[in-house]
Amino acid sequence: MGKLRGSVVTLRPTTDADTAPLDRIVREPAVAAWWSAPDDYADMLAITPADEPDEVIGAIQFSEETDPEFRHAGMDIFLTTARHGQGLGTDAVRTLAHWLIHDRGHHRLTIDPAAANTAAIASYRKVGFKPVGIMRAYGRDPRTGQWADGLLMDLLADELT
Repeated sequence: MGKLRGSVVTLRPTTDADTAPLDRIVREPAVAAWWSAPDDYADMLAITPADEPDEVIGAIQFSEETDPEFRHAGMDIFLTTARHGQGLGTDAVRTLAHWLIHDRGHHRLTIDPAAANTAAIASYRKVGFKPVGIMRAYGRDPRTGQWADGLLMDLLADELT
């Protein structure tokens, strides 16, 4: 996979040089509220602003179910707090969704934010994701260690905005 260009961001495979900035980002309090630091970032795509390609502002990842009866893809994203509310995360999700649907042939995508993460849910709705339902006690809250609900959302290919 090469670079994926959106309206305002570029997605590209991560490199070793991305580890330090991504590790700093995932530990920012507003990001760490929803994410735990992964063991590595090798399977993620770095997000850079289209006008500042050397600035890593977050990462997005995807997984693919390849069983023909259940084929679909899922994704997840984190973005530095300094870039929240600027449409960059929404563009990153839309860009990856476009690639997964049009280049990888998926008819359905999923994303599963914490049910309390209203900003992320609003962003995903802008791309066309719709709530499917609450997954009770779905993931551990990184701040409290308590189980927290997740919201399963999906997007069908013809719903991509």
